[in-house]
Amino acid sequence: MKKILLIALVSISLYSCKQSSVQGGSESKEFTKVLDQYWEDRLQLFPLEATGIGDNRYNDLLPNDGTSEFRKQTHNFYQKYLNILSGYNRNDLNDNDMISYDILEDQLKTFLEAEKLHFEYIPFSQFYALPLTMAQMGTGTGTQPFKTVKDYDNWLKRVSAYAVWSDTAIVNFRKGIKAGVVLPKSIVVKMIPQMKGMAVTDPTKSLFYGPIQAIPKDFSDQDKKRLTEAYSKAILTQIIPAYKKLGDFLEKEYLSKSRTTSGISALPNGKEMYAFLVKQQTTTTKSPEEIYQTGLKEVARIRSQMDSIKNEVGFKGDLAAFFFYMKTDPKFYPYKTPAEVLKAFERIHQTMLPSLKTMFKNTPKTPFEIRQTEAFRAASASAEYNQGSADGTRPGIFYVPILDATKFNSTSGMESLFLHEAIPGHHYQISLTQENTALPKFRRFGGHNAYVEGWALYCESLGKELNLYSDPYQHMGALGDEMHRAIRLVVDVAIHSKNMTREEAIKYMTDNEQISEEGAVAEIERYMVIPGQALGYKIGALKIRELKNKYEKQLGDKFDLAEFHDQILKDGSMPLSVLENKMNAWAGAQK
Repeated sequence: MKKILLIALVSISLYSCKQSSVQGGSESKEFTKVLDQYWEDRLQLFPLEATGIGDNRYNDLLPNDGTSEFRKQTHNFYQKYLNILSGYNRNDLNDNDMISYDILEDQLKTFLEAEKLHFEYIPFSQFYALPLTMAQMGTGTGTQPFKTVKDYDNWLKRVSAYAVWSDTAIVNFRKGIKAGVVLPKSIVVKMIPQMKGMAVTDPTKSLFYGPIQAIPKDFSDQDKKRLTEAYSKAILTQIIPAYKKLGDFLEKEYLSKSRTTSGISALPNGKEMYAFLVKQQTTTTKSPEEIYQTGLKEVARIRSQMDSIKNEVGFKGDLAAFFFYMKTDPKFYPYKTPAEVLKAFERIHQTMLPSLKTMFKNTPKTPFEIRQTEAFRAASASAEYNQGSADGTRPGIFYVPILDATKFNSTSGMESLFLHEAIPGHHYQISLTQENTALPKFRRFGGHNAYVEGWALYCESLGKELNLYSDPYQHMGALGDEMHRAIRLVVDVAIHSKNMTREEAIKYMTDNEQISEEGAVAEIERYMVIPGQALGYKIGALKIRELKNKYEKQLGDKFDLAEFHDQILKDGSMPLSVLENKMNAWAGAQK
């Protein structure tokens, strides 16, 4: 899920078997002020995080986060709050504050640990990149608001800072070259057209001109004229030159220095980096080898289920032939326009609504929309959810990349995709957490990959209960999506610790699931540049499913699925160990 969600680097433990209660008594007002001040200081230091959650106070700022000065500033920030925390006796705090104490302590220590690994030597990739984020924001339809004259002026200031940021990115890429910390060549060739594609000669043809095309009618003629001229100038003198410079650097200098290897283990400190990322992304102490073996077992289990469906529909041939049939038969390509694809997803939404109301007692107030992914990034994008703002002014958005509607496969797991990325997956979990004003803000707007993605993948398993998967081909698509996450456990570990090549990983993926060559390439290249992140999905989902099965057996008729879901979501994102302890306490109380 590529979204604005802030993936907090945290690992905490539960200190009481009692249910977590955010508003417990004897709360330390002084400690609450520390938590509040930490969040306030953090937003000023990382203003894009503020914009992402709908806090518009710092929308004109864009820190040059690749400089040694900024890294020193962040180091001092983390160390300052670590020192403040050490002045408290955590045992004097109430249960909830003790948890918050340890969340913050671990978060600060983990950020300080990450500093030593010099992730800044690779400032961006084809998947996670400030240049792409700026493009999304600059269209006028993203997280950056364009409602007032001040909004428009804020963006001009942020754009000016971006031009400086891009120069620093080149400096850091060069430091990476010197240190032997560089991206794979197959990744760099994808980044070059992304950058160069932004370089137009006519400012009105730039996607950054979008806010001017949608300028509010109630602006004065004077403001309209001033802003139109200022945006045209910024596009021509700041934005386009910055993207062109990045594109030229990547093509003429960096590409020749990029590596032919696929995994992070090829880097000088790659083994250490991967161990850190695996721990951070799964919130477990599982070793890469243990995760790899789990992946192999899950792939075998899901293949068996796929075989059953193949036989059910009467297909003659092996699983590979069935995959090919589902990828190539014209009846699985019913769409002619992007609008038809989006309507098909909305039909899925409407089909599940009646049952959805019986499976969740609490639902988000945050609005929800389905949109086509913008053309400028669609080629390298996966379907994704971008969170809404906590105040509801910006909706949660389910983005669907549609390069050619006639080639959009209806059996590619559309139903399971919607359950994961949209409802009740990311939209419910993220929105309910953000809307919970009883939680400290750094918890409301933070997240743990294994919990967040684990919940979304778990939601895919609810299809039958939500009146979906009645079509065996959609059920096959859902199994394909589950297989996709199981494959990730195998290829992510193998790429980054077993010297599996990009090509071998692509073949493993296409051999075991219904995915196009193009889709497999995009997925594998994603794992190559964000090691460990793909592991969180299956690890988290397996834990939630394990807990559900355990409580169904323990509680019998007393097990309430809607209550189980509410309990999973009510206290926000947390490490899997904390989740299990919390849920065990809940189950014990039900007896």
